[in-house]
Amino acid sequence: GPAHVRRLEEEIDRMQKDLPPLRHFILPGGSPAGAALHLARAVCRRGERYCASLGRSFPSAIVYLNRLGDYLFVLARRASRREGKKETLWIPE
Repeated sequence: GPAHVRRLEEEIDRMQKDLPPLRHFILPGGSPAGAALHLARAVCRRGERYCASLGRSFPSAIVYLNRLGDYLFVLARRASRREGKKETLWIPE
């Protein structure tokens, strides 16, 4: 419900304070923990798309999965940074 979404948003905001702002997309990877979290995010996004494909039956689940995917992304960035791994920027040619 909304309280769970709010908690994820608060955690995202807290963790982002220690990370540099993104000006480009980044490629998944980094540290082993970061790569695993990027994979978890991809699975989470798959679940979000599946719920969305079911129509309007699960609106709160879709919102929660969306924020969970964002949380996993920030957590992956944080894990890689803690292990001293640089993010690989994706800059289109």
